[in-house]
Amino acid sequence: MHLTDSRDIAADPQTVWNSLLDAEVLKACVPGCQEMHGSPEEGFEAVVVQKVGPVKATFKGAVELQDMNAPESVKIVGEGKGGAAGFAKGGASVRLEPIETGTRLHYDVEAKVGGKLAQLGSRIIDGFAKKMADQFFAKFQEAVEGPAPEGEDPSPEGGDGEKKKGWLKKLVS
Repeated sequence: MHLTDSRDIAADPQTVWNSLLDAEVLKACVPGCQEMHGSPEEGFEAVVVQKVGPVKATFKGAVELQDMNAPESVKIVGEGKGGAAGFAKGGASVRLEPIETGTRLHYDVEAKVGGKLAQLGSRIIDGFAKKMADQFFAKFQEAVEGPAPEGEDPSPEGGDGEKKKGWLKKLVS
């Protein structure tokens, strides 16, 4: 499965970069994540519960950050084992590009599955993987920017910065 997309985030590249390396932010953004700990230098370990079609499994896995070029790009490589359900492994190349309104986050995801999961068929797996990536990056964007006030677009300038940091701290506390 291969997926490429981008998302505009109303925050400077350094703020986005710091969030990408924060275990608490990642835990809040990974759908079904129950535990996440570790560091960018040593890697992260996670426990994620997911249901893919008729198969529900608890995946225990490790994530490693490679080719870190702060605050521009990183490759995220991981593998998770879900017992009888099988395994999932893959990676994402993430590139941050400064834009007028903040940062454009580009991602290129490659994933493979095996075991019972692979028997579900590529259509189910590809749809699930796209949904997971979309949910992760939508939650990540909200965690970095903070929720938009009702009826307003979020703004990267002004006094909102402190309010957003407070919201992020509340989210991960």
